[in-house]
Amino acid sequence: MTLETFDLLIIGAGPAGMSAALEARRHGLSVALLDEQRSPGGQIYRNIDHSDPQRLAILGADYLAGLRLSQAFMACGARYIAGAAVWQVTAQKQVHYLLDSRAYVLQARRLLIATGAYERPMPIPGWTLPGVMTAGAGQILLKSAALLPTAPVILAGCGPLLYLLAVQYLRAGIALAALVDTSRHTDALRAWRQLPGALRGWRDLLKGVSLLASLRRAGVKHYRGARDLAIEGEEQAQALRFSSGGVERRIPASLILLHQGVVPNTQISWSLRLQHHWSSQQLCWSAERDAWGETSLPGIFIAGDGGAIGGALAAQQQGRLAALAVAGQLQRLAAPAIEVLAQPYRRALARQLAARPLLDALYRPPLESRVPADAVIVCRCEEVSAGDVRQHVDLGCLGPNQTKAFGRCGMGPCQGRLCGLSVTEVIAERRGVCPEQVGYYRIRSPLKPITLAQLASEPSASVPQESL
Repeated sequence: MTLETFDLLIIGAGPAGMSAALEARRHGLSVALLDEQRSPGGQIYRNIDHSDPQRLAILGADYLAGLRLSQAFMACGARYIAGAAVWQVTAQKQVHYLLDSRAYVLQARRLLIATGAYERPMPIPGWTLPGVMTAGAGQILLKSAALLPTAPVILAGCGPLLYLLAVQYLRAGIALAALVDTSRHTDALRAWRQLPGALRGWRDLLKGVSLLASLRRAGVKHYRGARDLAIEGEEQAQALRFSSGGVERRIPASLILLHQGVVPNTQISWSLRLQHHWSSQQLCWSAERDAWGETSLPGIFIAGDGGAIGGALAAQQQGRLAALAVAGQLQRLAAPAIEVLAQPYRRALARQLAARPLLDALYRPPLESRVPADAVIVCRCEEVSAGDVRQHVDLGCLGPNQTKAFGRCGMGPCQGRLCGLSVTEVIAERRGVCPEQVGYYRIRSPLKPITLAQLASEPSASVPQESL
């Protein structure tokens, strides 16, 4: 049988994927969009179509803004496949996925990866204890199931999401034991040179100031410049210990939410062997892309935070630009028309990315919470500590791939998503080189677990020549 083929196949129904689908359909392209969630929105607009007025009031205007985008996407005529877990993507632009325990495959003439971001791991002592989660996980529970903490909660780390979640919890009537911020005044001084350029994104800056003002008015205990964070407890988190302003502090809590920014989800791009580079500004890996989002593999594009962190509004513009490029490559639009259509998207993208260098400098995660002490677990799946990784380096291990052979680091169910960046930086520190020289895990299929029965259920098919 011949594979079902689409002009544009999109992975991810967040702001980038939905915007790309809308733009592509506007120019007559056939579009299919695969997403692992059961409704569109991605992480930022998760469950937006099913949120009640009370939850919308708690989550705020930025979340509500996703409703119009989601509704437009659902009406645009794209083929939307929800609940699809992508387990393999090939260089020939075939996408293999699981849906309701069966395996399927689709063919694309052009492919857009819009898988967004996930939270940067924050390996500190005690971070594997019950009662410790990420701030993003707390927000997901709020968006998807209206679940809220029942006891005072500590938010610890750095980044705008930490302040946003704190304000959302306050709106919901949740008590905050403390906001423990690893950002310091010296970070602000270092970021000062980025301020003139960031003024083009003044709306984003005002939002941040507003969040901080809300926390101040609510009387939330806000500790800045926190260092030496450690979670106490035997069977359950009991307290957060840290130093701030030269004073050792201990705050009891049974729920502690950690966060130190988000990083691109690069699992698919690494599996395709695309070119990547280490971003010294965002301290993560980023796939190489041109101005339209096309990667080192022709016909494969990346838009949104899956390429580099820029936020939801920037992701929308990048999705539209990628769709325009695809329309041009498939001869649905002439080059002059593409340039005219792209101009307002490019101007909007420049405004929305203007504040990003300032934010990256202000909320740069400290080295100690990225490259932890020897006793701290970095690979939760296989319970490998930072000290174990350093011992592997001393025995001759040069990069993350070798840590698998030395001690199974990165071989667990998450396939390195939780430990990959930490392992790269631990090895780089021990070897005294930059992360670029260390590299990342060699990601292989299956990207998601698949049984032999599911694999056998996938229809065999030939690849249409016109799709290559």
